[in-house]
Formats: sequence, structure tokens, C-alpha cells
Amino acid sequence: MQQAIVIQHVPFEDLGTLHPVLKQRGYQISYQQAGVDDLSLIETTQADLLIVLGGPIGVYEEEEYPFIKDELKLLEQRLAKKLPTLGICLGSQLIARALGAKVYPGHGKEIGWSNLQLSQMGKNSCLRHLETKETSVLHWHGDTFELPDQAILLASSQQYQNQAFSWGKNCLGLQFHPEITAKGLERWFIGHACEIASTHGISVSQLRTDTMLYAHALESSAIDLWNEWLDTVEV
Repeated sequence: MQQAIVIQHVPFEDLGTLHPVLKQRGYQISYQQAGVDDLSLIETTQADLLIVLGGPIGVYEEEEYPFIKDELKLLEQRLAKKLPTLGICLGSQLIARALGAKVYPGHGKEIGWSNLQLSQMGKNSCLRHLETKETSVLHWHGDTFELPDQAILLASSQQYQNQAFSWGKNCLGLQFHPEITAKGLERWFIGHACEIASTHGISVSQLRTDTMLYAHALESSAIDLWNEWLDTVEV
């Protein structure tokens, strides 16, 4: 049975639509809680697949959150061995940092639903399943990053250029959130209540309305995205 280790930073940001896809493929899933579990004990080759999820902290805040150093060390070692690795939001920023790229506060928070603009390489990647006009994705971040050396840009948004990249055959970084579900987002609206209230131009009611419009299509397209990417990784 293949092993998938998932590093989780906040309880309500989980695998979402990726969970049933992994289970169907026979993966045994193990969650590791950042700040609670000792991430330094994860061996580089312990997992067939490493997934690093999102969270409301910055990659550059390692003095306040020392476990970030353990995450970066683990990612550096896995990437050096070209082992299958997926990063979502904070996870993609950690991958970028582990590959030597700069991660920094952006010019404004990007929270809400909008379409992606895929690069030509993106149109030929698993992200092609998100290209239809009906498929908006959820953005929820304030930081951004430079594209790592040798990485391939796959997608951009109107607000930020670097929204998705691949690095080699086995590494995928996604700044946006293709994993979310409409039901799961209700927990985000609670957990991120302070951030929502302090961000101009967004509200829980508007986010919920947009979620009802767009989440169903994303949930369907994301399953195709995950399956295609997992078909291409070399374990």
C-alpha cells in the first residue's frame, strides 16, 4: 500500500476532494499536524507522496513558527531526490522557498473566486481541467513568490502572476485551492472570520454565495486534475 503523508497547518484546511481520490488509488493517508507533531521525524523517503497544505502564516516566519525549518528541510531533501511532492497555497510557497525562490507579502490579499489564466504549458498539464469558463477556483492568500529556477509556470490570475508551477515530473505547486468543497468551506468561514472581517471588499455572505455558484464545478474538475497528475508522477 502506498503511503501519503499530509502536513496540515490548521484543522479545517484538509485534503478535500483529493482525499477520496487517494483512497480510491489505495493510498494510506497519514496527517501530521504542524506545531504539534514533530515534523523532523518524517524521513525523506518515508512517504510515496508528500502533500503540504495551506495555512495563515508566512514561510518567512520561521522564528515564530520553528516547525517551518523542519518543513523546509524535508522539502529540500525530497526535491533533491525528485520524490512526488504537492504543495497547496502555503505548501506551494514552502516548495518555492525550498527551491531557493523568494517568498514575500504580496501587494494585497487575494480572497475569493475567479478564473485562472493558463500558460501554454498549463494548457498541456493536468490544470487543463480548470480551463473552462464555468470553472472558477478559490484564492485565499496574501503572500506570493518568485518562480523557482527550472520551474515551469502553469497558471496566473489577474492579481498574481505565479499561481501554479511544476518542477520536474514529480513536483506541483498550487497557490490557489482546487481541493476545497462547498461543505468544507463553511469551516473556513469560521476559522478565517477575523481575516475576512479585516479584508476590504469581501464578506462571508458574498463568499458563500459565490461558493454556491462555483464550487460544484470545481469539485468535479479537481477530481480529474488530481487523477491526471497522479497518473504522471513517477513513484
